Amino acid sequence: MGAELNAKTQGRKDARGIGGLASLCPGDLALSEGFRDTPLGPLPETWKVVRLGDILTQRIRKVRVEPNQRYTRLGVHWYAEGPFRKDEVLGETIRGTTLYTVEPGELIYNRLFAWKGSFGVISNDMAGCYVSGEFPVFEVDRNRADPWYLWRWLSLPSVWKTAEDRSMGTTRTSRLRFKVDDLFLMHVPLPPLPEQRAIAHALRTVQEAREATGRVITAARELKRSLMRHLFIYGPVPISQIARVELQETEVGPIPAHWRMARLGEIADITSGGTPSRSKPEYWSGEIPWVKTGEINYNLITNTEERITREGLENSSAKIIPRGTLLMAMYGQGVTRGRVAILGIDAALNQACAAILVPEGTIDKRFLFQFFAFRYESIRNLGHGTHQTNLSATLLKKVPILLPGLEEQRTIARILATVDAKIAAEEGRRGALEALFHSLLYHLMTGKIRTQGRKDAKQNINSPCVFASWRLCVKQE
Repeated sequence: MGAELNAKTQGRKDARGIGGLASLCPGDLALSEGFRDTPLGPLPETWKVVRLGDILTQRIRKVRVEPNQRYTRLGVHWYAEGPFRKDEVLGETIRGTTLYTVEPGELIYNRLFAWKGSFGVISNDMAGCYVSGEFPVFEVDRNRADPWYLWRWLSLPSVWKTAEDRSMGTTRTSRLRFKVDDLFLMHVPLPPLPEQRAIAHALRTVQEAREATGRVITAARELKRSLMRHLFIYGPVPISQIARVELQETEVGPIPAHWRMARLGEIADITSGGTPSRSKPEYWSGEIPWVKTGEINYNLITNTEERITREGLENSSAKIIPRGTLLMAMYGQGVTRGRVAILGIDAALNQACAAILVPEGTIDKRFLFQFFAFRYESIRNLGHGTHQTNLSATLLKKVPILLPGLEEQRTIARILATVDAKIAAEEGRRGALEALFHSLLYHLMTGKIRTQGRKDAKQNINSPCVFASWRLCVKQE
């Protein structure tokens, strides 16, 4: 759903801000003997600093595009996610007349988006693929540098900033190109080869754990979608018994014959809030939480970005809504409109949020929360407006609602909430792994944590603090 996309996008944005991270352990950032000053700052004495042009050789292998031949083309993800298979197309659909082949182990980057971390290494399964001229590829001097280490160094946000500063062009930022000559001028720290490989291995281990966690999240989300389809058609019965469930046809599809339907306006009161005048400072920064649509994201709301004063409440259409109330975002572009949340605190709302108030003992709010998540697309498409399709209380009152018995509602809500808890736990683990990766990246690439050869155990990758943090995130459930 939209929450997944927002979380992913925000995670990439957060990654760009990491570089001056706090130490994993007290004292990790303290420089000890054995460091020297370099163009990149203090680094271990055993490390060299070279220009990329000294260890990279550009490889240009042109292939003339034939109209009837198929070509598997590569792209390079932003934010250090590396190369990927983009598509397979006939030559007649390619605008250019030339493509370029790649070989495993070669370094690659996107000239247009180097400033967004679009670097990577060609893997073995990408042999025989093609790229356009916007993706220069380079052979690495294996006697001096490890390609996977270089990719990880190119994953540093400070490197992306340098690429952005040196990118050239006359159009908007997204069309600026980072030239090969400027790449060659960049300095890179080179530990001894065994240490380079150890650094790359350590970071790859964390990255693979993060990717595995992402696959678990994807599988859990698909499980929830399947469970929703089952539960809202057949009810909370085992798959082996669905043939025994007598169904009735309704406007939302088949449902159990003993369930009934209602309009939301028949079972709930719907109200919205308001916004105190922004020109009145005395209305803001008070004690009353104030909810906006961006904070409604299939979640329990326990805090808000803004708060209003009692005076702001009394001089606007905002009103206090009790905790436990189901909320829906009525306005919003993209995926915002139609999302739901449950208030975990007493709070006021702005006018773009709807509070759905149901009498106790008639319908379980958690069931209604899950049902709205299931019917998200159809609800958000009810919106109307010239420039932005908005929902309204009038439209929401017409939304058809399923009404199983109260116990069945609670059972359905409980089953789906269990999957939600699993997803939330895995997302937390993925976030921890993301933070660990960027913290290790910074500390390993500056020699503040060493994979080998350091007498100070506190600054070694095997130190108790670092290793415990690593194991906590990387261990398999």
